Amino acid sequence: MQMTTEKKDIFDKLMGLPVLRIFEPFYKKYKEVFLYLFFGGLAFFLNIGLFMLIDATLPINELFNNVICWIVCVLMQFFTNRIWVFDGRVDSTGAFVKQMASFFGGRVFTLVLEEIILAVFITWLQMNATVVKLVAQVVVILLNYVISKLMVFRK
Repeated sequence: MQMTTEKKDIFDKLMGLPVLRIFEPFYKKYKEVFLYLFFGGLAFFLNIGLFMLIDATLPINELFNNVICWIVCVLMQFFTNRIWVFDGRVDSTGAFVKQMASFFGGRVFTLVLEEIILAVFITWLQMNATVVKLVAQVVVILLNYVISKLMVFRK
């Protein structure tokens, strides 16, 4: 009888710490959602912080600013989602390229949607840029999860 041991990532190891062990059953049950929210939260704060920094320091249009933030965050998200959230290991270079292309394609779709939201509510209606950006990010995060789960990293 051969026993296989599940490979533990850093988050599994952290949940094994005595102080966090009481949360381990909840973590195991909802690990994918928890990690997506964790890394999505990091991307959210990176995106908002970078957007505000660029907005305060560089005289560029908010739509161009948003594209810069998008590029930085999507690169981070691809690797964190692939490695920790959805376990997107593939066995060939072609499969990796296809996975990356579909990930970026989904993100381009939500970028276009976000750009439309920013254009309408900031540029045309003159609403507060940070508030609109925050609302747009919530919409984008939810859509990105659905796209990643159902189309990019499906098993």
